[in-house]
Amino acid sequence: QVQLVESGGGLVQAGGSLRLSCVASGRALNTYWIGWIRQAPGKEREFLGTIGWSGPGVGYPDSVLGRFTLSRDKDTNTVHLQMNNLKPEDTAVYYCAAELRFSKTPDEYEFWGQGTQVTVSS
Repeated sequence: QVQLVESGGGLVQAGGSLRLSCVASGRALNTYWIGWIRQAPGKEREFLGTIGWSGPGVGYPDSVLGRFTLSRDKDTNTVHLQMNNLKPEDTAVYYCAAELRFSKTPDEYEFWGQGTQVTVSS
């Protein structure tokens, strides 16, 4: 079992930045990939990237490439999603999720956090 808790969401103006955090707890955390997924009202879930125990974040879609960056702090079991140059279309609930294997498919992630709301005003 893995427990995930997100934080850092809020209201920001277009062009601004936010850093989301996902604190993981449980067993064998070093075996899990931690991904970020978002869901806007009326839209399907969108995969944003994932990161293993070591190495950089990977799998960024074109919609966030160059603006969003994943990082992992092994000492605190925290994965950060740095979001720069935010746009109104980034408004969504952002979730972190854990999976044993690399995946870009949200449905394949086994454990999920409760989500944090990000709202970008124009």
